[in-house]
Amino acid sequence: MVDADTAPAADPGADAPEDAPDAMPAPRDTADVEYSCLRCGTRAKAAELERLPEIKCICGFRVFVKNRPPVVKSVNAV
Repeated sequence: MVDADTAPAADPGADAPEDAPDAMPAPRDTADVEYSCLRCGTRAKAAELERLPEIKCICGFRVFVKNRPPVVKSVNAV
C-alpha cells in the first residue's frame, strides 16, 4: 500500500519537454476565413472569433455564416 505522502506527484507535463517542437499542436490555416453575423451582417475573421471566450457578435447574436468567395465556378457540360 502506498501512502499519499510518499507517492510521487502526477505531473501532466512530465511526458513532453517544454522546448520540444512536437509539444505544440500544428497551427490551422483559418486566418483568411471570414464569417458574417446572420442578424446584422458584421464581418469577422476566424482568428478574431477564436480569441473571444464565446462566439457572439457585437449585436449579441450567436449565429454566423461563412462568407463565400465572389467568384462563381462554371463547369462545362460533358
